[in-house]
Amino acid sequence: MMVILFRLMLLIALLIVAFSIIKYFFHPLRKLEKAHGQRQFFFLDDQKDVRKNFSLTYKGVMFEGEKYMGATDTAFDIVTIYVWTKDYNALQGLTREDFQFIEEDIHVRYPQSAIEWKSPIKEFLRDKK
Repeated sequence: MMVILFRLMLLIALLIVAFSIIKYFFHPLRKLEKAHGQRQFFFLDDQKDVRKNFSLTYKGVMFEGEKYMGATDTAFDIVTIYVWTKDYNALQGLTREDFQFIEEDIHVRYPQSAIEWKSPIKEFLRDKK
């Protein structure tokens, strides 16, 4: 009886480990970190949860965006998005076209939104106009 119980516990432990490994490989945050390390573009967002910020990585720079809901002509929707980065040193080498690409991608997901960049990106984009 003890041998059967031990085998059952061992099988359950192996299933838990296998499930944890599979869950780790398909977790979206892991994909974001991988794209960040490879300097690729990746957008991580839960569009159903307005209160949850989104993260995106582009050319090795990690950005975060905060969404605000408001009324549009037809419905309640995301109307304002604030975007910033914590590592300002990583911005070196980015051009105005890079920020336009990011804005266009955000507008694909949130077409009614106005995008506000926080400092120093806001000043860089304002000075370039």
